[in-house]
Amino acid sequence: MANLKNTSVKQQGVVLITALIMVIAVTGIAVTLMSSSSIDVKITNAAQEREVAENKLIGEIQRVIFTEIKKGGKSSFLLSPEETITKVVKEGEADTFISAKDIANHDGMKSTMTNLNQGVQNLTCLRSNAATTGISCNILQVTTTIEYGSKSKHQLTIVTGMAQQVVN
Repeated sequence: MANLKNTSVKQQGVVLITALIMVIAVTGIAVTLMSSSSIDVKITNAAQEREVAENKLIGEIQRVIFTEIKKGGKSSFLLSPEETITKVVKEGEADTFISAKDIANHDGMKSTMTNLNQGVQNLTCLRSNAATTGISCNILQVTTTIEYGSKSKHQLTIVTGMAQQVVN
């Protein structure tokens, strides 16, 4: 009987150490799971912010095109390259000139129209058949940009190309 008392006294410390090791292991697993779930939440929020920004941007493009069409003959879309403001783009040592005009700045989104026609004349419209005489195309693009995210550190840009028939 005396022998059994000594054995149980020696084993009490081993059970305590084993229990502490198990608590530390379970705590480590819990912390890992919590941190991975917080990363998943951040990724989901970032994807939602981008989706909202993209939808706003598409709506802005449609608003800009509708507004310009509503202007009729005074639309910026009818301007020739020399009538638009020319911007200088520095590329290395050579300067590149582009015909561009800021046409809208609404709700933090900036829209710029670039006339892609080279020279004074409009281009012939692209057709599967022969082009109609007296009709030419004013080819341009509208670039709309939005900044989103915390502290507006992300930028999303959509470029919309257009070919508009005009009478020479």
